Amino acid sequence: MRGGFSLEPSVAGRTDNAPPARLTVIAPPSRFVPVDPAELWSYRDLLYYLTLRDIQVKYKQTAIGVAWAVLQPLVSMIVFTLFFGKLAGLPSEGVPYPVFSFVGLLPWTYFATALQFGSTSLVTNAGLVQKVYFPRLLLPAGSAIAALLDLFIAMLFLLVLLAAYGVHPTARVCWLPAFVLLAFLTALGCALWLAAVNVKYRDVQFAIPFLIQVWLFVTPVVYPSSLVPPSLRLLYGLNPLVAVVEGFRWALLGKPFPATGMMIVSTLVGLGLLIGGAYYFRRMENEFADVV
Repeated sequence: MRGGFSLEPSVAGRTDNAPPARLTVIAPPSRFVPVDPAELWSYRDLLYYLTLRDIQVKYKQTAIGVAWAVLQPLVSMIVFTLFFGKLAGLPSEGVPYPVFSFVGLLPWTYFATALQFGSTSLVTNAGLVQKVYFPRLLLPAGSAIAALLDLFIAMLFLLVLLAAYGVHPTARVCWLPAFVLLAFLTALGCALWLAAVNVKYRDVQFAIPFLIQVWLFVTPVVYPSSLVPPSLRLLYGLNPLVAVVEGFRWALLGKPFPATGMMIVSTLVGLGLLIGGAYYFRRMENEFADVV
């Protein structure tokens, strides 16, 4: 209409050819894949700081600091040597009993520490879990990695103990990292199970000390697995720590390799706990922020 206003939009004001707005959709990972390696790698810096924080918190305001890493297995070694080595006369397969028990205590103490802190990691970090997203698996993993520092420090004391008793490791010591890795994977697997359950049922934190006490005496720490009757060794291998403890002794002390079937069963159970724990942890992960 001449001299009037057009009701049609001008060409300059048209938005027909404008690019569509970008839409980002955040979806949970597949339940069939409990661990996304790419995602974990992208959060590697966070894992480093969580591990460093766990180490600092553990030894903050302590009088002797990291010396606790040696004192705990050392005192246990003395007690076990007195009661089980001297009084009970348990065999140590030709190795001085203090060395025999201390080598068994190394992986056991690591496992107990990683399990204790890893199983409660979600609850103790509830504020972090509720405020920001990150792979929750990093919390128990950070606790398990932090406990490795105690293991390495205790190993330095073991070198002194071996020299004092004249025990010389053989070339088998090259296999020790494999058994350290197995100890880490076993501890992480158990921690994943208990951490997920502990979010919903706080009884776990009270049951863990009792569980650790009982587990100690069904693990060949104060006695060799050779005392177990051959007919029961496959059943005994259902304890995932059997392969870890006996592997440490085989690698460090040069003792004969334990029953192969028992070691295979124990290793498979440890790896099965890790895989099953990862799946269960992933299944419960969406509920952590609401329940914790």
